[in-house]
Amino acid sequence: MKINFTLSSLFLLAFTFVFAQENTTPQGHKNNNKFKQLYEEFATPNRYRTASGAPGVDYYQQQVDYKMDIILDDANTKLYGTEEITYTNNSPDALPYLWVQLDQNIRNENDMEGAKNPSSAPKFQRVERFVDNYTQEKFVGGFNIQEVKDSEGRPLKHTINKTMMRVDLPSPIPSGGQFTFSIKWWYKVNNHVTDRARSGYEYFEEDDNRAYVIAQFFPRLAVYNDVEGWQNYQFWGNGEFALNFGNYEVNITVPEDHVMEATGTLQNPKEVLSRTEYQRYKKALNTFDAPVMIVTQEEVIEKEKTKATKNKTWKFVAENVRDFGFATSRRFIWDMMSVKVGGKNVIAASLYPKEGNPLWEEYSTIVVAHTLDVYSKYTFDYPYPKAVSVHAKNQGMEYPMICWNYGRPNEDGTYSDRVKYGMISVIIHEVGHNYFPMIVNSDERQWGWMDEGLDTFMQYLTEQEFQDDYPSRRGAPSKIVRYMSGDQEFISPIMSNPENVIQLGPNAYGKPATALNILRETIMGKELFDFAFKTYAQRWMFKHPTPEDFFRTMEDASAVDLDWFWRGWFYSTDVVDIGVKSVKRYVVSPDPSAEVSEILERYNMTVEDLSPSVFMVADDSELYSEELAAKPAEDNSEILKTALEGNEGNPLPKYFYEVEFEKPGGIVMPIIAEYTYADGTKERVKYPVQLWRKNDASVTKLITSDKELIGVTIDPDEETADIDLSNNAWPKEEEATDFDQFKAKVQG
Repeated sequence: MKINFTLSSLFLLAFTFVFAQENTTPQGHKNNNKFKQLYEEFATPNRYRTASGAPGVDYYQQQVDYKMDIILDDANTKLYGTEEITYTNNSPDALPYLWVQLDQNIRNENDMEGAKNPSSAPKFQRVERFVDNYTQEKFVGGFNIQEVKDSEGRPLKHTINKTMMRVDLPSPIPSGGQFTFSIKWWYKVNNHVTDRARSGYEYFEEDDNRAYVIAQFFPRLAVYNDVEGWQNYQFWGNGEFALNFGNYEVNITVPEDHVMEATGTLQNPKEVLSRTEYQRYKKALNTFDAPVMIVTQEEVIEKEKTKATKNKTWKFVAENVRDFGFATSRRFIWDMMSVKVGGKNVIAASLYPKEGNPLWEEYSTIVVAHTLDVYSKYTFDYPYPKAVSVHAKNQGMEYPMICWNYGRPNEDGTYSDRVKYGMISVIIHEVGHNYFPMIVNSDERQWGWMDEGLDTFMQYLTEQEFQDDYPSRRGAPSKIVRYMSGDQEFISPIMSNPENVIQLGPNAYGKPATALNILRETIMGKELFDFAFKTYAQRWMFKHPTPEDFFRTMEDASAVDLDWFWRGWFYSTDVVDIGVKSVKRYVVSPDPSAEVSEILERYNMTVEDLSPSVFMVADDSELYSEELAAKPAEDNSEILKTALEGNEGNPLPKYFYEVEFEKPGGIVMPIIAEYTYADGTKERVKYPVQLWRKNDASVTKLITSDKELIGVTIDPDEETADIDLSNNAWPKEEEATDFDQFKAKVQG
């Protein structure tokens, strides 16, 4: 009886035989396959958070409502406040104490932000930075807590631990219960320009005035949730904020000639605006084509000359927000318009000193309106009544409905494209933070990328829709290559706490934005990605998602298994590097190759045992010849010619090529290959990422064609963030030496 083997069967037997001879006792290993599911990394789904990535039937979050009276002492740069806090315990647990965030304490005499990092003698510094560092007196601030009392006016025991304060309760707040208490406090406001801080004032020496952008200005309740209980991780400066949703009633008293914007809806515009300003304000509420000037530059210049001796109180109400911020100054120009979002009017507005013009008057409010339109298209209709952009030198920071943004022209009003696009980009980014994390309320203290990375991705889409070929600084795959190919000593996985990351900008902003861009453009496709991303945004708007909720939702809403992607891009510092290892041409031969003969000899078999078979040899085989290659395949094999008789309508391809792809990088990715043929035509093929599932080092694909293959290029549009393009082409492109590059530069 004859035994019939295919060539692949023989190769498999040979491999098994050799392996058995060399390893009589095979050594085991853990499952390190790149396509292994993330069960070990993910928490077990439960009734709070489901396996699909959606909130569970028992999902809960706490409600914290504030009533505040705030007084700004402009002459002494102090802020005074009293707040009444109503805490609603929606958790299933009784709470014996509450944790309150005191973020201003990072600037007290302990200097937490400065103390956390090592210091050394700098080898060089810009002269102005050197002078600032060693001649200016260090600002000392922090909360002065004067009272903590219950609703009956009885003192509550409280303990301050750096930027956290524990308030001990007379009895635990039961599940479903409420507790109301009050805090009275004050602190000295810092100069945010010299201190490079998120909040504070900028001082204008020429007219002895200040512009205030005030945030993290009141004691705020920490989050208690199903994931970790109290999120009372100290505020060290980089990790931002974990906050509760609630309703706010805030009265802010400032000098009478100040102009103000804040989180929420202004309740008393007639009281705080002049008659002319009020008429302009009402007009802006229904103006959609261009901003209306509420306070003009000329009017501001007049106000700068004198200072009011009286005060006035601005009253704001905000519903279902996680924070509150405000900006106030007599130096603010104010413009405003409306934009239609989901069938309702939303205010887009800007505050800026004259130093921001002409750039701010021309672009700021228009960019706010554009941002609301694009972000709403990809997520959900903007639910708040307004969005405000405030000019603050060297600043970029976000709060519900209001944000601070940089971008200042030269003193003569001229500006470069770098300044212009930098300003537009930061406005898009900070206004966009209304969506992530002000509404999709992730834990910034732990997962900085969940707000910064998702927002930077959305910023990229919004920039590209603002203008063709917009010079986006982040988002495109090529922009992250330098970081990903850097020294691994200084690179952390995206899934890292912001305080423990050396290069926070690329890590929390650039890399996740690039990853999502690649996911949308290259892996999932826009339609699947956009549906899944919108599903995530709408599932978790006004709720507290975790990274797993995002990862699971993206897969749940798309039917695309992405565990390999999250593991490579988010849980590791692996890089993308895929190249062409070799290209072999195969021809049909009448004789078996040496490789086949060796297998036959090993198993005491003959060629007849393989009959009928077709033998193919590579162009590096001793049997390969140009004569064989020049003939049709059937002319080199009588068996093949016989098999093809009567099949003239379906001829064999003229060319057979085996392309071997290698993967020096750790991240598995789809292979995007462009094949170039001798007649000048090109063919682009995208092989799915699953091609790597059984061999993480290299894989081969057989290419058959009637045209001669003369070139192969991997990732021709550079859409995968491949860190090494030198191995992306066959034949390998000659690289110019450093000397040749120098000569070309000189000659050019």
